[in-house]
Amino acid sequence: MATLLALDASSSACSCAVWRDGEVISRFALTPREHTRRLMPMIDEVMAEAGLALADLDGLAYGRGPGSFTGLRIAAGVAQGLAFGLERPLFGVSTLEALALAAHRRHHLRHLVPALDARMNEIYVAAYHCHDGVLTCLMAESVIKPEYLRLPPVGNDIDWCGVGSGWTLWEAMPVPTKDGLSQRLPDLQPAADEMVRLAARAFDAGEGRPAQEVTPVYLRDQVASRRG
Repeated sequence: MATLLALDASSSACSCAVWRDGEVISRFALTPREHTRRLMPMIDEVMAEAGLALADLDGLAYGRGPGSFTGLRIAAGVAQGLAFGLERPLFGVSTLEALALAAHRRHHLRHLVPALDARMNEIYVAAYHCHDGVLTCLMAESVIKPEYLRLPPVGNDIDWCGVGSGWTLWEAMPVPTKDGLSQRLPDLQPAADEMVRLAARAFDAGEGRPAQEVTPVYLRDQVASRRG
């Protein structure tokens, strides 16, 4: 099995995790505006605890977004630098997928709407069905105003759960969306321990790419480009 390192700085949290033969060793801290200072020491800590050197890694992963522009660039720079120097494949992992997987694994929830506060009165959002740790996308990632959020039309008897900081904008969301949710977990943050699990599956599927080909996903830039 693969040995992987994942790192994330896409939100106010900073985290990293090692995957080694199914075991995950991780660090997580809420460190707003301290990602640059905290990320490398975290990497050193998890690698030391795992008894690994960087040369032992089979691949690297990072939270590729959506999320904080600055945080995404920090994580991308570190991950790309390490992957390029080690000549290892790099995996960009969706922060929204990581949020959905976290809620599924920790709370056994199946229908998740992960959302992150995108500032400017917008949210980054997607929707997933989760079963036995496998995610199926039901609504593609997008950036929208919270008042435009609609749940995927997959049935009226679905227990949807909203996950992530985007759900702090609850008051602005439409009544049908509110009525369709059974619960919210607004405090859950993207984290590398879930990202490294997703990266392990991507590694097994041969989805790794050269470091220079993996770039952050900002969503807002993409939307602006399509409208131009």
